[in-house]
Amino acid sequence: MALIRIGLLGRAHGLKGELILDDCNLTAAELQAISVFTCRRKGGDDRRLDLASVREIHGKFLVGFRGFEQRDRARELTLGELFAEESQLPDPGPGVAYAFQLVGLAVDTEDGRRLGVLESILPTGANRVFVVQGEREWLIPATEQVLRHVDLARGVITVALPPGLEEL
Repeated sequence: MALIRIGLLGRAHGLKGELILDDCNLTAAELQAISVFTCRRKGGDDRRLDLASVREIHGKFLVGFRGFEQRDRARELTLGELFAEESQLPDPGPGVAYAFQLVGLAVDTEDGRRLGVLESILPTGANRVFVVQGEREWLIPATEQVLRHVDLARGVITVALPPGLEEL
C-alpha cells in the first residue's frame, strides 16, 4: 500500500476539534472523496483517521475527524503528517496530474534544454509556481502559456519560459 503525503495538520481551530491543514494540493471535494487518512507523528504510531468535515477558510482547509470533535482531543494530532493510500485518490481527470506526481520530474525547455528537477510547487494568489533546481533555481509560473507538456511516463515536464525570465 503506497501512502501519499496529503499535508500537515496544524493547530486546532475553534472549539469543535477542527485543525488547519497546511501544504495540501487537493480540493475539499477530493479530500471528502478520500475520507480515510493515516496520521503520522514524530515518534508515534500511525493512526487511522476518518474525515468528518472539511471546509475552506482564507485559502486553507479546516478539517475535522471522527473521535476528535473537541479541541483538546484534536490537539493530539497537531504537527502530524496526513497521508492517504494512493489507490484512494480520485482520478484527477484527463490531462491533469496531482502535485506529488510532478515533484521530482525533470523540467526541459521546448528546445530540449534541461533546466533541472521540480523540487516543489508553491501556491500563490494568481497561480502555482514551480520551484526547479538545476544549475540555478528557477521560479516558473505554472500557467497554460508556460506548461507545454507533462509526460509522466518519461518523467519530463516541458515548458516555454516567459520572456525575460532567464535574465532574472
